[in-house]
Amino acid sequence: MGTLKLEPAQSRLDLVAPPVAKALAVWPDDAPVDVDQVLVAPIDPDLADTAAFCEAYEVGMDVSANCVIVSGARGGVTKYAACIVLATTRADVNGVVRRRLDVRKCSFAPMDEAVRLTGMEYGGITPIGLPADWPILVDARVAATPHVIVGSGVRHSKIAIAGPALGALPHAEVIEGLAKQV
Repeated sequence: MGTLKLEPAQSRLDLVAPPVAKALAVWPDDAPVDVDQVLVAPIDPDLADTAAFCEAYEVGMDVSANCVIVSGARGGVTKYAACIVLATTRADVNGVVRRRLDVRKCSFAPMDEAVRLTGMEYGGITPIGLPADWPILVDARVAATPHVIVGSGVRHSKIAIAGPALGALPHAEVIEGLAKQV
């Protein structure tokens, strides 16, 4: 995983957002990976954005996953979801995601809204610890990647986790074609 200095996230809760720490505390015993296999590494918060992070820490874009929050509405009801895609791809928000959420129009959630609703920092949002009623849409390429790097809920660290474990999170659904190659 490049030059990252990884250690179990549960032993470094100072490196994750409070919702992530809460999720780690109740990590299911039957999860595909043990909670000790959810690793975290400190990073320079000014290098949290994907391209800068990958270059600075020698992490391939093909193992770096982005968690984007999307929202859509139908009949006055707003729905949210998290999309987990590799950095080499882009979520098909107006196609696959819109149909999956069954909304008329779908877009990336505004930054302030995503931050407020997740309790995480923009640029560090992760699928671990999201609101329980949100679907987590995982591109099949992410779930097929042995280990991926994702946000930790804060900009000053990153989490390393097995791709299949992301697809097995509560409310997660692995979707073929969720993302398009860039």
